[in-house]
Amino acid sequence: MKAPPKMPFLSFLIIFLFGFLSSSQLVVTTRLLNEQATLLAIGKELKLSNWDGNNSNHCTWIGISCYSNNSFVEKLDLSSHALQGNITLISELKSLKLLDLSNNFFNGKIPSVLGNLSELEFLDLSFNNFGGSIPLELGRLRNLKALNLSNNLLMNVIPNELEELEKLEDLQLYTNRLNGSIPHWVGNLTHLRVFTAYENELSGVIPNTLGSVSELELLNLHSNQLEGTIPESLFAMEKLETLVLTQNRLTGNIPKSIGNCKVLSSIRIGNNNLIGGIPSEIGNISSLNYFEADNNNLSGEIVKEFSKCSNLTLLNLASNGFVGTIPFEFGLLGSLQELIVSGNNLFGEIPTSILKGKNLNKLDLSNNTFNGTIPENICNTSRLQYLILGQNSIKGEIPNEIGNCIKLLELQLGSNYLTGTIPPEIGRIKNLQIALNLSFNHLHGQLPEELGRLDKLVSLDVSNNQLSGAIPLALKGMQSLIEVNFSNNRFKGPIPFFVPFQKSSISSFLGNKGLCGEPLNVSCESLNSSGSDAYYHHKVSYKIVLVVFGTGLAVFASVTVVVILFMKRERQEKAEQEAKAGNDDTSKKPVISEGNVFIENLKQAIDFEAVATATLKDSNKVNIGTFSTVYKAEMPSGMNLSVRRLKSMDKTLVHHRNKMIREVEKLSKLSHENLMKPIGYVVFEDIVLLLHHYCPNGTLSQFLHDHTKKPNWQTRLSIAIGVAEGLAFLHQLAIIHLDISSSNVVLDSNYNPLVGEVEISKLLDPSKGTASISAVAGSFGYIPPEYAYTMQVTAPGNVYSYGVVLLEILTTRLPVDESFGEGIDLVKWVHTAPARGETPEQILDSRLSTVSFAWRKEMLAALKVALLCTESTPAKRPKMKKVVEMLQEIITPN
Repeated sequence: MKAPPKMPFLSFLIIFLFGFLSSSQLVVTTRLLNEQATLLAIGKELKLSNWDGNNSNHCTWIGISCYSNNSFVEKLDLSSHALQGNITLISELKSLKLLDLSNNFFNGKIPSVLGNLSELEFLDLSFNNFGGSIPLELGRLRNLKALNLSNNLLMNVIPNELEELEKLEDLQLYTNRLNGSIPHWVGNLTHLRVFTAYENELSGVIPNTLGSVSELELLNLHSNQLEGTIPESLFAMEKLETLVLTQNRLTGNIPKSIGNCKVLSSIRIGNNNLIGGIPSEIGNISSLNYFEADNNNLSGEIVKEFSKCSNLTLLNLASNGFVGTIPFEFGLLGSLQELIVSGNNLFGEIPTSILKGKNLNKLDLSNNTFNGTIPENICNTSRLQYLILGQNSIKGEIPNEIGNCIKLLELQLGSNYLTGTIPPEIGRIKNLQIALNLSFNHLHGQLPEELGRLDKLVSLDVSNNQLSGAIPLALKGMQSLIEVNFSNNRFKGPIPFFVPFQKSSISSFLGNKGLCGEPLNVSCESLNSSGSDAYYHHKVSYKIVLVVFGTGLAVFASVTVVVILFMKRERQEKAEQEAKAGNDDTSKKPVISEGNVFIENLKQAIDFEAVATATLKDSNKVNIGTFSTVYKAEMPSGMNLSVRRLKSMDKTLVHHRNKMIREVEKLSKLSHENLMKPIGYVVFEDIVLLLHHYCPNGTLSQFLHDHTKKPNWQTRLSIAIGVAEGLAFLHQLAIIHLDISSSNVVLDSNYNPLVGEVEISKLLDPSKGTASISAVAGSFGYIPPEYAYTMQVTAPGNVYSYGVVLLEILTTRLPVDESFGEGIDLVKWVHTAPARGETPEQILDSRLSTVSFAWRKEMLAALKVALLCTESTPAKRPKMKKVVEMLQEIITPN
């Protein structure tokens, strides 16, 4: 006889409880039991190991929040958990108000049954791989306030059924494959504050109805195929703060009504087909921070009314048809950081008024017809990093005061009418890194030996001048040099033996009749012997004179060095005496308002006053980042610390000190071997200092570009994997790094990489804006292309920046290198190698790839990973967790 079937446990429990509960209580209990059963099934499907029946209180499970008056699930937040699988069962959680599944690996179609979640107010499925169409059923979510489907593979049109979402405040559909036009009904969503649909395939015109959305604050439609004019109605929206229409096919004029939108802070309308001038009404927008209208067909004069926009930080009018001069009134723009007007028909003197701005970071006047001379006060602005004056009609001499531009990263003076000699003061610009271009001018005389002090410079171009004499041996001091061009001058003598010279193409030295040696196929002996005896005797005599003169010069130099060292010693002793005397005066000590050390056994070893004092001395400076400056601090106990002094233009960190301290304390508890954790903090005056263990091997950037070190691929691969693991861990915690670069990775005593500035990513909120554009975007050369439009950091953006670091590890090339060509960075240079007919092996560091077949094979595999990470479309980039897996798989077993 068969045994009767066993009664399911839940059914048995329900029947058992029936006698003790009222009918309403029974309904609630039954629903709760069903909901928990649903959650267990979801956990099994999504492989959530911490969801199990051992803990009967599902409200304590990770990612779940329940209503306070009952135990029904109110919020389900499973973002950034590397999940995949079927999410259909989630539709059974009928009380859900928030569902966040962003930053996972979900694919297939978005289940239409999600439209049954009638209580839902927040739905975020962004940064997954969902495909197909947007389900029409989502239009049934009448309570929905926020819908984010961005960064997926969604196709077809935006369905009209979404028109029913009358409470919608936030609609984000960017980076998909949506087509068709922008529905006119978007203008009927009267509560809409944010609408983003950039990086799709949308066409047609921007609907006039958008102007009726009175609450709209952000409209971003860049990188589509939109046509027609910019509707005047857009500027009737009194609350609009950000308007991004870049990279479309828009035509017509910029509406004069633009001046009606008083709170606009960012206008980006570049890369379209706009015509006409900029309306003078632009001066009515007092809150304007960024104005970009580059690569259009705009004309007329640049209106002086921009000077009324006192908060203007960036003005980019490049590649248009503007004429006339730069308005003198621009000198009133005290907040201006970047002025870019290249590729127009501007003329006149270089505007001296603009140089009064103490915040000016970039001045690009290239490819115009500016004349006059370079002003002596060209570097009155202490923050100038990019001075780009090439392809103009500038005449006169390069002023000696150019040496005052001590923060310059790039100096472009090529293709002008400059005369005179190259001032040796250029050698004082120690930060010069990207390029020094003096080509196609009328410069004469010898190259100053002081150029050899530019040890960070990557590209030097002095071609097509009348420079003479020998190429100085002192140029060997330019240890970072990759590209040189000495062609078409009057140089003579042997080319100094220096790897960057010998690796250069022959064309870099052609057009100098007196030059010999490599890479030219000209023997110095044959060149010398071709002359007469008189020339030979003259050369011998000349050599004797040189020896005598050199000996005397060496003696003089030795004496000078001794004198200088003696004077320096005296100054140091005097300073030490003054400092010692000053220690008795408490008014000169840093007044510590707060401080703490999180590790108990280090509290006695760390002196807060010594920490603060160390950051007041430039000699202790180790590294300068986007958000902080790092110092080495030696404690009286003998312990060394790395101290990160935060940059906070608006004192945000100090004003929210308690929040900052809580965040730093939380981060100190992060447990991952590839993250640089704070061990304490110090606050004095309005300055915040974060304390870390000191790492003696410096940064990854220093390690990669120190040509004295013998490269090892296994060490580099280990570093690459470590950095990837650190970032993957951060992404699991939903922490997005603000500034990934090789300079923000430090190496401990075992060359284990530690990702730095993690604290900054938690303490600063980029969505609220920062003091500068570069602060949002990160370090130069590592910035994902989409940041130029979104101004928001993202996980895919982190993956791109990591990809640049990986390319740097593989090629030993800097992220920005003039040898790549105009407008080409490391990423573009690598991605376009096949088009140039170059094999992957030709772009890898040959000092590594030629050592062994195994190393070469691993490097090629790592290159594929780097190419995936640096895809131009964010949705195509892998997650950091996947990057770690791919890199670990390429390791050749011993």
